[in-house]
Amino acid sequence: MSDPTPPRAPTPLLLAALLVALQGAGLVALAVVGLADLVSSRIEVGVSVSVFFALYGVALAACAWALTRRRGWARGPVMLTQLIQLGIAWNAREHALLAVPLAVTALVALVAMVQPASIEALLGVPDEESA
Repeated sequence: MSDPTPPRAPTPLLLAALLVALQGAGLVALAVVGLADLVSSRIEVGVSVSVFFALYGVALAACAWALTRRRGWARGPVMLTQLIQLGIAWNAREHALLAVPLAVTALVALVAMVQPASIEALLGVPDEESA
């Protein structure tokens, strides 16, 4: 009889999931701030940008949850998001209070995602402990 509970995700993968969940929450918060700061002359742009950020934040939260469940499909969107975030951090490099946290969280998440334990967990390769 097989155990329906998936094995626990490795620590680097859990760290990446935590950072991605925080990024998702940040995007949802940015969407709320955008909606609260709507200007009547540009309401369509404000609403569409807020909806985009909200949907992207929810998608990142779903990817974070999937990483904790060792779902390989989440790896691509998470890696792409981190690379985009590094580009945003580079673009905002004159504003260290914004650029440094963006770059650090993206780099830590990328490093955590490429750890051998994370790759094995997401690819479904059994680890040596369970073999």
